[in-house]
Amino acid sequence: MIHVQQLSKRFGRHQAVDGISFDVSEGEIVGFLGPNGAGKTTTLRMLTGYLPPTSGNASINGFDVFKQSVKARRSIGYMPEDVPLYREMTVKEYLTFRAKLKGVKGRAVRSQVNQTISECGLSDRRRKPIATLSKGYRQRVGLADALVHRPELLILDEPTNGLDPNQIIAIRKLIQELAKKHTILLSTHILSEVEMICSKVVIIDQGKIKACDTPSNLVQGMRHAGRIQFEVKADPIQVRKKLSALTEIKKVLHGGKQAGWEQFEIIVDSGTETRERLSNLAAQERWPVKTLYRHEGRLEDVFVELTRRD
Repeated sequence: MIHVQQLSKRFGRHQAVDGISFDVSEGEIVGFLGPNGAGKTTTLRMLTGYLPPTSGNASINGFDVFKQSVKARRSIGYMPEDVPLYREMTVKEYLTFRAKLKGVKGRAVRSQVNQTISECGLSDRRRKPIATLSKGYRQRVGLADALVHRPELLILDEPTNGLDPNQIIAIRKLIQELAKKHTILLSTHILSEVEMICSKVVIIDQGKIKACDTPSNLVQGMRHAGRIQFEVKADPIQVRKKLSALTEIKKVLHGGKQAGWEQFEIIVDSGTETRERLSNLAAQERWPVKTLYRHEGRLEDVFVELTRRD
């Protein structure tokens, strides 16, 4: 559905996007992640035809975004981070106006507007002026705008931006329903959201792609995929020596002493289970154990590891 090859964008001396390449297959929900200023929004604006690239190419649904711009844009429903709405219009008036602008004609206008209003949970707000709607419902109108011409691809830039937790859950459920019929490229800062709904993740930082894989593969492959918290009462030098001798243990970090308990963080190989061996070792050495807990890797850990500046 999306093919990006060596895409770059420069603003004067600033290289906003630097030769990125990635693909999004039909039917996927792909999370597009990065810290502020990483190049996310610039990339989305190039894909949707709002910005020309400095170099490289991209295609949407087989159409070159820059040479076949009109055909490519017919396949895209784009929801920008700050949704521009005509607030004096009612929901139905606005979506009817937008459908016609996007080339929907004749009887299809009414049927597609009604279908979109229903899909986006706006049926009881259809005759209300947009200015009277809450932030959550305005986001739904923006999503309906992206959807009204029935595009194959939805590109959503921070669709839950500024919403409260209940509104975020509602929009997330809506996106999951839309994913049954559409390919979705989703830019967001909420990493737990990406873990729940995305089949693939693209991480960009300083204009370059840092990772492109499934969330589970990224977590399994991260440097600190396995971290075990271990608290015992014993000589810390002896504990560290014994622990370091075990296979599959990559590093033993002593975190100091608290209330008589020596605290350790043990880094182990990803995909391994070491807690039983640690328990057996503690019993053999007669170390009293307070804590033996494994922290499972999360997408947040991957994101921090790939984008931190230290």
